[in-house]
Amino acid sequence: MPSLFQPDYRNLELAARNQKPPRLPFYEHYINLESMEGLTGQPLVPLLGGTAADRLELFARIGRFFRDLGYDTVSHEVGVTEILPGGGALGRHQPGVIQTRADFERYPWDDLPRLFWELAAPQFDALEKTMIPGMKAVGGIGNGVFEISQDLVGYQRLCYLQVDDPELFQALFVKIGDLLVNLWTTFIARYHSSFAVCRIGDDMGFKTAPLLAPDTLRDHVVPQYRRIISIVHDGGRPFLLHSCGCIFAIMDDLIDAGINAKHSNEDAIAPYDQWIMRYGGRIGLFGGIDTDRLCRMSPDDVYHFTLEEATRFRRIANGYALGSGNSIPPYVPPDGYRAMLAAGLEIRRRETV
Repeated sequence: MPSLFQPDYRNLELAARNQKPPRLPFYEHYINLESMEGLTGQPLVPLLGGTAADRLELFARIGRFFRDLGYDTVSHEVGVTEILPGGGALGRHQPGVIQTRADFERYPWDDLPRLFWELAAPQFDALEKTMIPGMKAVGGIGNGVFEISQDLVGYQRLCYLQVDDPELFQALFVKIGDLLVNLWTTFIARYHSSFAVCRIGDDMGFKTAPLLAPDTLRDHVVPQYRRIISIVHDGGRPFLLHSCGCIFAIMDDLIDAGINAKHSNEDAIAPYDQWIMRYGGRIGLFGGIDTDRLCRMSPDDVYHFTLEEATRFRRIANGYALGSGNSIPPYVPPDGYRAMLAAGLEIRRRETV
């Protein structure tokens, strides 16, 4: 049976530009394929790594998943850390491939764009070919400046490097910025028409503070974002930053650098109202329903909590999109996730009565 829902990507794009859209948009940074399979009853994981036809079918099914649950957009990105030779210090906690100036100099920086597009182009092409009318994507090139530095060096060594070799520390971030400028320039030229919002995920904080000193992030990370965001804006797209952790100390700097919207929140860091109170006048804010609540609360409680909170967020913030505060990993109960979306659909219904 065809879906009765008619997606319109402009709802989320307006929210990303901090304008109130005609209807409440939904947004998720990431929904794991296993959860999608459980919710749809269709296999997705077996299509990974298959033929070109398998890839087209995979993205067609993902598109239908988002549409049938009431989303106006599809979330998809390809991460830079997936192609880094010797990478893995971030996700696999192995020693970083760059420890010294000699490591940095011999690293195959010039080959990284080729490696990235060999992986990414087939995915973005399939996504573009299977895009449902009325929908566009959110995402692009995954992993941000800070995450890539950790993946190449390792977090602990990165902190030492700042003191042991400050010139190398600075050169590393500039080189990562050069790489991302290269990739985003190509991405905007090829795929901007298929994306409503461009996004980078870069977790720069933990529960109480940024992972590096605020001045360090201002001096080395934020300037690279300014370069990337300029490319996105020149392509006519708003820029969404996903960053976990308490990054209040650098939010003004990131907004000055040009971010249009922010996602990721944890109640343990601050109630979502604080994000709206501090930044809602300047940028869009997505999420609002802590992922922990989706896991621990009953579906009925999730529904009523979301109905009350998201109605309020929609009223007091212009650029608001409903979703989890982080993502939908495998351990989120499907019924809790559905309850959050059901409350969002009820808000939409009430607004049209």
